[in-house]
Amino acid sequence: MPNYVVKLTQVFGLLFFSTLAAFAADIAALKQQVIETEASFAATMASRDFDRFASFVATDAVFFSRTDVLRGKSAVLAAWKTDFSDKTAPFSWAPGVVEVLESGDLALSSGPVYDRAGKQVATFTSIWRLENDKHWRIVFDKGNPVCN
Repeated sequence: MPNYVVKLTQVFGLLFFSTLAAFAADIAALKQQVIETEASFAATMASRDFDRFASFVATDAVFFSRTDVLRGKSAVLAAWKTDFSDKTAPFSWAPGVVEVLESGDLALSSGPVYDRAGKQVATFTSIWRLENDKHWRIVFDKGNPVCN
């Protein structure tokens, strides 16, 4: 095999593996962003900051309630407003699992939901979209009872 073919193969191999390494680092960084975003979103409930809560919800969001599907930010905020009326939060949540698509623009987060006493009562699953302004916003949200 000619020497230039060997060199070319080495260069392409190096480019391929450096691209893979950069991709893995990018996905890890994006996952960390989503973890931090989910934690900040959850903190709005604890701090009773409804306006900040609203800033995480996408305009076209779909949230599943116990009895209905809430379509659009206005419907979501109208339904969740009552959860911010008491001085203490009725529940809390935290990210447990986060995965990001290879495209880097959609992510899934899932984790436990706790009642006021700290007992896990549900598991949430949310889909986040990285929007044009470089902020992650929630587009789908659904809670499920804890399996016994």
